[in-house]
Amino acid sequence: MTDSPLLQDRRLGRNQMTGLTVLGLETSCDETAAAVVRLDDEGRATVLASVIASQIAQHAPYGGVVPEIAARSHVEAIDAIAAQAMGEADLSYDDLDGVAATAGPGLVGGVMVGLAFGKAVALARSLPLVAVNHLEGHAVSARLGADVPYPFLLLLVSGGHCQLLEVGGVGACRRLGTTIDDAAGEAFDKIAKTLGLPYPGGPALEKLAVGGDPDRYPLPRARLGHKDCDFSFSGLKTAAARIAETLTTPDERRDLAAAVQAAIARQLRERTARAMDLYAQGHSGEALRFVVAGGVAANATVRAVLEDAAHSHGFSFTAPPLAYCTDNAAMIALAGAERLALGLSDPLDAPARPRWPLDAAAAAAHPSHLAGRKGAKA
Repeated sequence: MTDSPLLQDRRLGRNQMTGLTVLGLETSCDETAAAVVRLDDEGRATVLASVIASQIAQHAPYGGVVPEIAARSHVEAIDAIAAQAMGEADLSYDDLDGVAATAGPGLVGGVMVGLAFGKAVALARSLPLVAVNHLEGHAVSARLGADVPYPFLLLLVSGGHCQLLEVGGVGACRRLGTTIDDAAGEAFDKIAKTLGLPYPGGPALEKLAVGGDPDRYPLPRARLGHKDCDFSFSGLKTAAARIAETLTTPDERRDLAAAVQAAIARQLRERTARAMDLYAQGHSGEALRFVVAGGVAANATVRAVLEDAAHSHGFSFTAPPLAYCTDNAAMIALAGAERLALGLSDPLDAPARPRWPLDAAAAAAHPSHLAGRKGAKA
């Protein structure tokens, strides 16, 4: 597929720079982020700037993200964050080839802020706009720090999502498994809250678990009689909450945190191993690549367990640099640049979408949740 006429026209006017330079914007949850990424003619990405404004302090008193507060904070921060990213990249808007903004899934009030800002830049500067699926951003995030050719098997594991996907290329994702209730990161956060840990709960629980005995408290193992690749963490969450109510000493709390972390890592490994077997059957004779992305990929125990699973099944293992595990705009910029390189862009009336599955066919045929008026869940 050739570049769009607009991209061709802009390339003709650029004498020194090669490839595509894209401004990325991410506002799907509680980080206001902007980044500038250059994708060279060989498909290699260079992050020229990546800026993130965290809202942890605003949400901490409530123990979780408050959508209204998040949206208002994005409105207040987005202009300055984008300007900072452009300044750190030492570029003007005239140096850009396009703008990429998260268009969903996420908290729709926040998504609207970044997408509207991206549309404004695209309109004012006559740039193509790419409305990026936030999950596709996570899918390509490992390519920010390493050479990871397509195709690969992806475990996307974060606070809002837990999926196993066969990633064949730009816009080509096939779902192998998903959570039927909570995501792994959500389970981390909610169990941390029952333990009285501060927000964000996942990193706090990981810290508390250091030195704990993961075998002290037996926790349920979900879906043992099922041979699919789907996840379930609600039973684990409930069992851990009941145990937490009985704890009286710091050692008990530490041991429960270690048990929870081990149980989540075990389930991620079990389902991923099944997906590896399925993936390998369809890619006989090819290089087998496994990528883990999303905020939970920053957990050291989870990383170690998944890396061991990959190597034992003959897969290479790649995880994004820690800076690109959690929500960031560099991954959005890269996803946008890869689409622009194929001549793909979106109209300025592209909608903000609270729900947007990467594999729409699988979400419709085998929904993990009943679809509401906003559509199927991711």
